Amino acid sequence: MRETYLSQRVSSLKPSGIRRFFDIAATMQDVISLGIGEPDFDTPRPVVEAGIRSLQQGRTHYTSNAGTIELRRALTANLERLYGVQYDPVNEVVITVGGSEALYLTATALLDPGDEVIIPTPCFVSYQAEVFLAGGVPVEIPCRMEDNFDVDPARIEAAVTPRTKAILLGFPNNPTGAVATRERLLEIARIAEKYDLIVISDEIYDRLVYGGHRHVCFPTLPNMRGRTVLLGGFSKDYAMTGWRIGYACATAPILQGLLRVHQYTVMSAPTIAQDAAVVAIQDEDESVMAMVEEYDRRRRMLVPELNRIGLPTFEPKGAFYAFPKVSVTGLDDETFATRLLQEEKVAIVPGHSFGAGGEGFCRISYATAYEKIEEALRRIERFVNRL
Repeated sequence: MRETYLSQRVSSLKPSGIRRFFDIAATMQDVISLGIGEPDFDTPRPVVEAGIRSLQQGRTHYTSNAGTIELRRALTANLERLYGVQYDPVNEVVITVGGSEALYLTATALLDPGDEVIIPTPCFVSYQAEVFLAGGVPVEIPCRMEDNFDVDPARIEAAVTPRTKAILLGFPNNPTGAVATRERLLEIARIAEKYDLIVISDEIYDRLVYGGHRHVCFPTLPNMRGRTVLLGGFSKDYAMTGWRIGYACATAPILQGLLRVHQYTVMSAPTIAQDAAVVAIQDEDESVMAMVEEYDRRRRMLVPELNRIGLPTFEPKGAFYAFPKVSVTGLDDETFATRLLQEEKVAIVPGHSFGAGGEGFCRISYATAYEKIEEALRRIERFVNRL
């Protein structure tokens, strides 16, 4: 019998650095988790009630592969209202099982074996893995705290080779909280046009921005709509992680490629969740704004405290993460996070889990109660003082 029947590609995948820490934390008592990227808010009640109505009305069958036309229309109307970008709800949108499936479809539909994808890091842990699983080659471009974790277009251009197919961006950024400036994004757009590249823009945190900063939707930039795949979802903005609803938007020739993969993998996203998502888009702007206000309150407490404790922390402008530099303690990020969990029962994520640009940092989520963050900070300060 063979030692393993797994493919080499799957066997060589590294386990998620996020999940490993939470598997450990789940076995411990009195742990404060500041690591998982999930809103601590419940889904707004009207959205839940819409899902219940959907069940009661017998809406338990498949939808169109691309998703219900009601949700696709609501989504495209919302994108036009927020950012001025227009998509045809019939031919340029697919509703997916979370934003993660949207990324999987995009990588699978676009990449041939050996195609390179430039990925600024730190980034969401799935980016490199999805490119790799699709047969592509992830090319990491580390971003620096000194540059506010903004992307350096010159480094992107220097990484372009004849095998480069795409640039994969995630802003507002997980794990740093950085929000890309319009000026930097225009430079990336110029590079994409110059070298005929696709831009995959993951904008799942688009509504979670703070301090007067505005999110720039990449396909709104000059000449970019035709070479951009826009990814998004409902998990973060609307606190709908368990509903598993995401989307991808692109021009029809690209979108139809994603749809072809989608119909052979999951058929269609959950009908009940799609019905609930329509209500989220159409009626829950106030709930989104209330969550943003509370995240901002936590952010304005957390970041100064981390700096006071002695962990230099860039001020996040979006998402719900802080990214303190822990290497100043003399420990690498893996050791820092491991010992903090063991000694003070606070769970955070080592920065190297998010790519080379995250080494020496740790991700702290402030998507948890204000009082828990305060207690976690007391524990972190005790730990740092001992070091």
